[in-house]
Amino acid sequence: MSLARSDLPFYRTRRMSGMEKTKPMSSKGRKLSALLKKSGAKVKSGSADPLVTRLVIDSRRVTPGSLFFALPGLRQDGNAFVDEALKRGAVGIVSNAPRRIGKSKAVFIHSEDPRVTLAKVARRFYKKPDKDLDLIGITGTNGKTTVSYLAKRFLSLDSVKTGCLGTVGYDLVDRVLPSFRTTPEAHELCELLSQMRGFGCERAVMEVSSHGIHQLRVAELRFKVGVFLNLTRDHLDYHGDMENYFNVKRSFIDGVIGASPKKLVVNVDDPYGRRIVKGCSDDSLITFGTAPEARLRATDIELAPGSTTFTLEFDGRRYLVQSPLIGHYNVSNTLAALAIAIQCGVEVSDCIGSLGAFAGIPGRMERIDEGQLFEVVVDYAHTGNALENALNMLKEITPGKLKVVFGCGGDRDRGKRSEMTRVATEIADFCWATTDNPRSEVQEQIFDDMRKGIKDPSKIEFTSDRRRAIELALKSASPGDCILVAGKGHEPFQEFGDTVVPFDDRKVCRELLGLIELSGQI
Repeated sequence: MSLARSDLPFYRTRRMSGMEKTKPMSSKGRKLSALLKKSGAKVKSGSADPLVTRLVIDSRRVTPGSLFFALPGLRQDGNAFVDEALKRGAVGIVSNAPRRIGKSKAVFIHSEDPRVTLAKVARRFYKKPDKDLDLIGITGTNGKTTVSYLAKRFLSLDSVKTGCLGTVGYDLVDRVLPSFRTTPEAHELCELLSQMRGFGCERAVMEVSSHGIHQLRVAELRFKVGVFLNLTRDHLDYHGDMENYFNVKRSFIDGVIGASPKKLVVNVDDPYGRRIVKGCSDDSLITFGTAPEARLRATDIELAPGSTTFTLEFDGRRYLVQSPLIGHYNVSNTLAALAIAIQCGVEVSDCIGSLGAFAGIPGRMERIDEGQLFEVVVDYAHTGNALENALNMLKEITPGKLKVVFGCGGDRDRGKRSEMTRVATEIADFCWATTDNPRSEVQEQIFDDMRKGIKDPSKIEFTSDRRRAIELALKSASPGDCILVAGKGHEPFQEFGDTVVPFDDRKVCRELLGLIELSGQI
C-alpha cells in the first residue's frame, strides 16, 4: 500500500473527497526556496531549486512537481512512503527522519516538525489567503455546525460573500464540496480558503476540531474571531483526559503557532469557558450565555414544539428573539452566532429579523415528516452530553412517549459508550442500541461497553442491524410519541472494517415510514 496515513486513526482511505478530485489551484507553481523561507526547514541534500506545483501528504496523490511531506502518525509513518513518492515524481521530500535519496534528483528537506513546515509552506504556497478574508474559527465539543450555519447566514446579510467549512460540507459560495473531515489538513485548508478568495469571498466561517488544532492544521492562520462553545467528554481515546482535551482547545484561543484571534466569543455558561475568560482582555471579548455576567445574555426563555422565544440583552439594549430552532442548547448556539456577527460589524437587529426564515441544518434535529401522527427526528448527537441535551429537549415537548435509536462508533473513546447508554435509559421511555460506524471493532465488544451504563434493562433492546432498529422504533410509535434517531445525522454512510456502505438515517426513516403506511400500521 502506497499511502502516508499520517492523519491518525480516523483517516478514511475508502472515500474520495472533493478536494482529491480537484486540480491544484496554483498550476504555475512556486520555487522551493521561496516556499521554505521562514519555515524552519533546511535543505539537507540536493542543490536544485525546483518548481513546486503541488503539496501532498498522501504518496498516492503525488504527481510530477509535488512536494511530499512525510508526516508522522499513530498507525503509519509517512517516511515509509518516501520511495513511492519519489517514483511518482516528487521534486522534494520534507521529513524529520534522516535518510539518503540515492540517485534521485529530488531535494531532501529536514524539518523537526513536518506538520509545522506544512502549515507554513501551505500558507505561502497559496499566497496567504487568510490575509484577504475575515476568518472566524469555531471550536467546542457540541454545536459547531449549527453555529457555523447561523453565523454564515448572519454574516451574509450585508451582501458580503461568506464561505463556510465544516462537518456537513465545504461551502465556497460559488461551489460546494463534500466534507471529508471537520477541519481539513493545512494544505487542503489553505487551498479551500484560496478558492473562496478567488470566488470573491471576504469572510470565512470554519469549524475548528480538537484534532485540527493538535495536528496544526490551523497553525499560522490569522483569525479575526475565535469562538469557544463548550467542552464535554469526547475524543478521549486521542487526548487522554479532559484536561489535555481542554488545553488543546484553549491553545486555539491562545494562538496555534501564530497570533491569537483578534476578537473572541466565549460561552460563560460552560465551566471551561469561564476558565478561558480569566485570561482574556475585555476589549476584544464578547461573552454569551444565560449567566448574569454574560455580556450577550438570553432571559425569559420559552420553549415550544416548533420554536423558541427569548429576550436578548446586550449592552443595555433588549431584543425579542423568535427562532425556529428548538431547545435550550440552540439558544446558546444562537447567542454564539449573534456574538460572531456583532464582532464582525453586522447589526444584531438584522440578524434577529432573519431567523424566521432559517431552514435549519441537515441532520441537526431534522424532522422527518411523512404525514405520520408521531414525531421522527434525526440528530447528530454522538456524545453523552449531546444525547442528554437532545433527549431532555424532546422530553419537554413530547406529549407521548420518547424513544431513541442510538449507537456508539468503533475505534473511538470507549468510556463514553456506557455514559451514552446511561443517559438514554434514564431519559427515554425505550431505547434501541444498534450500530454506528463500528469500523474495525467487533460490534459485540461495543455492545458490551454500552451495557455497563444500563440503568433499567427493561428499557433497552440491542440489535446490530441499524435499519431493523429504526424499523422497530417506528412500528412501536403511537400518536403523540417522538422517535429520535441519534448519532449519524447528515452522514450518508456506515463504516464496517475497510468498507463504507451507503446508509442515511433520514432516507431510511422516510422509506420505512412509507412502507409502514402502505401496510396500514400508521
